[in-house]
Amino acid sequence: MLPIDAAAHSSRWRRRHPVEKAVLGLGLTVSAVCLPPWPGAVLVAGATLGVLLGPAGVAPRQLWRAYRIPLGFCVTGAVPLLFQVGGVDGFVTLAPDGAVHAGQLLLRTSAASLGVLLFAFTTPVSDVLPRLVRAGVPAPVVDVALVMYRISFLLLDAVTRIRQAQAARLGHTTRAATWRSLAGLGATAFVRAFDRAERLQSGLAGRGYDGTLRVLVPQAVLSWRFLAASGALLVGVTALTLVLERLLP
Repeated sequence: MLPIDAAAHSSRWRRRHPVEKAVLGLGLTVSAVCLPPWPGAVLVAGATLGVLLGPAGVAPRQLWRAYRIPLGFCVTGAVPLLFQVGGVDGFVTLAPDGAVHAGQLLLRTSAASLGVLLFAFTTPVSDVLPRLVRAGVPAPVVDVALVMYRISFLLLDAVTRIRQAQAARLGHTTRAATWRSLAGLGATAFVRAFDRAERLQSGLAGRGYDGTLRVLVPQAVLSWRFLAASGALLVGVTALTLVLERLLP
């Protein structure tokens, strides 16, 4: 199990209804995209961090380990805005307003990523997928997602075991040995993926699979107080952004 999934299963908000956390987390994400980057995205990021580290109870170390990956994509996407191709000064030159546009994009995307992480750190996938059928998503689509979600962890575990076995047999001592080990790892993982799929199909057929996977969904009741507090936070961030936008240069 990935660290973010383990954190979601042990979250303080584990028993809350996924809709509540979706309203808060995805609402902050939409706010980060729609509000002005300054000061809107900064306020959204601060509010999201406060919720993550406070009421949600996410450890700072866990949050940073999960956040640094999307943050890297945010930085990578912002860097090209610093340059322009073509022009009288040369083939590749600094864009006139490149730093401003890059900073705005970085603020928006980094704040929006925190909103998505808020939902991911508090809501296991196994709580969301079965409820999608009630929301109108076709049952076969949800079944395929559930199966792939399960198989992905099995394959990750298999890859970890294979790498440990290769390292124990000095499979990473030289560059040539490392390439051979990587090739063997890919081939073995490919074969095991088909083997897992075949065993899963046989198991489902033996249990009378009729096209729908029936799983137990934890009972959760919508908390209108939580939804009201989430709405108040979103409205407060929006109002404060509009006020500060007029006051700050």
